[in-house]
Amino acid sequence: MKAIILAGGLGTRLRPLTDKTPKPLLPIRGKPILQYAIDNLKKHGITDIILGISFFADKIQDYFGDGRQLGVNLSYSVESEPLGTGGAVKFAAEQVGEEFVLIWGDNLMDVDVKKMIEFHHQYNGLITMALTPREDVENFGVATLKGDKIIGFVEKPKREKAPSNLINAGAFVINKKVLDILPIGFSMIEKQCFELLALKGEVFGFKHIRQWFPTDTLEKYRLADREFKS
Repeated sequence: MKAIILAGGLGTRLRPLTDKTPKPLLPIRGKPILQYAIDNLKKHGITDIILGISFFADKIQDYFGDGRQLGVNLSYSVESEPLGTGGAVKFAAEQVGEEFVLIWGDNLMDVDVKKMIEFHHQYNGLITMALTPREDVENFGVATLKGDKIIGFVEKPKREKAPSNLINAGAFVINKKVLDILPIGFSMIEKQCFELLALKGEVFGFKHIRQWFPTDTLEKYRLADREFKS
C-alpha cells in the first residue's frame, strides 16, 4: 500500500519562520516536521510515499530527493495552482492503487498505521479516520460516534455540548473510489467527502490516544518542539 502525505500549506500563521522556509522543513528537535511522518510510515512498513507539495516545492524536493537516504521511495505531486485538500488528494491519488494511507503532514503524531490498516480491513468501510482526544474541543470539529462508526461532526462545539472529545487527527485509510465524489480542480475533502460519507455510515473512527501535536501556529509549533518525543 502507498501513502500520500499532504504538505502543501503556505504556513502563513507561522511567519516569519516560513518567509524563506517551507513549513514541512521547519525543524522540530533538529529534524524537519515532514520527516517525522515519513519515518512513522516506514516504521509501519509503508515505504512508497507520495508527497503532495506546492509552496517552495523545489526546496522540499531538493531536501528529501528520492527518499533513499531515509530508506523509502519518495515521489512528488506538485500543485501548479491551489487545489484545496480534496483537489490535492485527488491529484496525488492518480499514483496509488485501490486503497491508500493519507496523512496531514503538519501534525506530529505517532499513530500506529499498521493497526489502523488492520482496523480498516476489519470494518471494510470506505474511510477509516484516526481520532484523537482533546480537552479543547471548542477549537475543532468533533466526531459523533455510534460504536466505531462516525455518523457526523459538530464544528467547534461548547465543551458541555460536545458529542465526544474526539477530533480528526489527520491520518486516514481510504478506498480510492470515494474520491469520485470530488470534482476536478479545487475541493475540500473534509466537507465534500468525509462529512457526506459519514452521514451514509461509511466512515469509521480509529482511536489514536498517543502523541498528537498540531503545528499550525507559532504557539503550537513551539509547544511541539518542546514536548514531542520522537
